[in-house]
Amino acid sequence: MAFEKFNLDGKTALITGAAGLLGAEHAQALLEAGATVVLTDISNGGLLSVNARLSKLFQDKLIILKTMDVTNPSDIRSVQCDLLGEGIHVDILINNAAINPKVDPHKGLVESSRLENFSLDQWNIQVNVGLTGAFLCSKVFGSHMASNGKGGVILNISSDLSVTSPDQRLYRKSGISEDQQPVKPVTYSVIKAGLVGLTNYLSTYWADKNVRCNALSPGGIFNNQPDNFVNRLESLIPLGRMADIDEYRETVQYLCSDASKYMNGQNIVVDGGRSAL
Repeated sequence: MAFEKFNLDGKTALITGAAGLLGAEHAQALLEAGATVVLTDISNGGLLSVNARLSKLFQDKLIILKTMDVTNPSDIRSVQCDLLGEGIHVDILINNAAINPKVDPHKGLVESSRLENFSLDQWNIQVNVGLTGAFLCSKVFGSHMASNGKGGVILNISSDLSVTSPDQRLYRKSGISEDQQPVKPVTYSVIKAGLVGLTNYLSTYWADKNVRCNALSPGGIFNNQPDNFVNRLESLIPLGRMADIDEYRETVQYLCSDASKYMNGQNIVVDGGRSAL
């Protein structure tokens, strides 16, 4: 059958940052393909909300919730021990956890988003979650994949800004001086490019153990952003629109299944053609 290799029956996927914008979409994609999913996030309330939504759609599927801080090695090891104690082996790891900073001029964050004023504390917090967290989770769960004789898949969720620079004109606001204009913070590009570097490294590290690693780099997702931002961004995208939130599901299914079993060490950019310009 044409789609037989997309089948994930009998596989277990662990998703970090599962309470975030794309976390639930990744979970839905894998549940549709037949996988058991382990939803992890630092926010227990967020996990419960996502679980309520998914449980209505997949009443016959196994959804496991685990509160986990991806920056805390003991937290990660504790979740792995809990799962192994329940006879659950993680076959697929999706490193999705990230902090996507939002600019709010009413809270004085406009100035602090700029490189000149970007604090070391914010650098450390965001890098720890978005990049160090992916390293730590790959270290724990990837090592088990490599040692259990079955192999597995690691998918790092990056961004189209891993291959291109932010266009800071997208974030401009009228009536604000140049030195107060909001920008996409430096951490975002550094983390997303770093995830691609981590992908390249991991793709060869455990290749002999049949552990594959790829990255998915989505373009901008429409999420009721201000009209001026949407119009500016869509003018830069050859397809003329931002992505719908569900348009990455099939790519996740492909990258996490045997449909892509010879794909390794690649950064799949799905951005409507923006990075081709």
